[in-house]
Amino acid sequence: MKLLEKLKGIEKAAIKEIIDGGSLDEMEKARVKYLGRKGALTSAIKNMKHVAKKDKPRVGKLINELKQKMTALIEEKERGFREQEQVLFENNDATLPGIKREVGHKHPLIKTMEDIIDIFVRMGFKSVDSPEVETDFYNFEALNIPKNHPSKETFHTFYVEGGKLLRSQTSTAQIRIMEKYKPPLQVIHAGKVYRPDAVDASHSFMFYQIEGFMVDEGIVFSDLKGVLEKFAKEYFGQDVKMRFRPHYFPFTEPSAEVDISCFICEGKGCRVCSYKGWLEILGAGMVNPRVFEFVKYDPSKYTGFAFGMGIDRISMLKHGIDDIRLFYENDVRFLKQF
Repeated sequence: MKLLEKLKGIEKAAIKEIIDGGSLDEMEKARVKYLGRKGALTSAIKNMKHVAKKDKPRVGKLINELKQKMTALIEEKERGFREQEQVLFENNDATLPGIKREVGHKHPLIKTMEDIIDIFVRMGFKSVDSPEVETDFYNFEALNIPKNHPSKETFHTFYVEGGKLLRSQTSTAQIRIMEKYKPPLQVIHAGKVYRPDAVDASHSFMFYQIEGFMVDEGIVFSDLKGVLEKFAKEYFGQDVKMRFRPHYFPFTEPSAEVDISCFICEGKGCRVCSYKGWLEILGAGMVNPRVFEFVKYDPSKYTGFAFGMGIDRISMLKHGIDDIRLFYENDVRFLKQF
């Protein structure tokens, strides 16, 4: 008899669905699906008119038994779910304060980097990115660093497959931007750099640098001084003083190391400034004409300046941190202070 076979199929599917159900909502869905007004059993009852008269008592009895069985299973499962909810409610004191979820924040180095970039962007500089894996041309040659320079040795530079290397300075962005665009240019760029230095309180094999440069007709050293002084006062305070000391960089000429008066002791001398009253913060200079030749700029027409600083060092000076390793050890006790 087809109806009997259908009822057996309904029983098998219903019992599996009820047993596998994992919530009160699923039990209610099963009740509607099999016992509701448009449910499977209700449809079976409507088909009784097609059953032979002699078979109707047996089929009717089977439908009733199946209905009772399914109802009992559903009610048993519902009782179990309600008991679980009751236990959960009784074991939780609603008057207690909720669980405090820790809210994260930016890493101090990222915060320092963004703060510095923001100052230069407000001065009209455009923030750009450049690759961390570079070629010898962008990292050395086009920056006027000779082939026999010590920085190109393996104990000063990380070399990778294919003759490439991990950039050791963000100055590589200068070449890439000047290759792609013509003056006037006013660019700020920050990112990771890599050098195989022994890790100690002031050195790391990976750290952050920020590079800025401006190229146009008639750019002079006083423009560089004005930009850097504006940055120093914005970041370290309006009372800070600045000085330039002669230095050498292959990609700038003339070049200078730039110091600011110690903002901790106001130039009087303290532990932070090694009792000198001054803090070295960056290197800078006028772009070497040789660099312009590599990017096919006319050095008789264009001049420019460039500067670069270590973000880790700036952050250490700003917050009085005496060990660079603290930035990378992921000690939450340290990071929470920022």
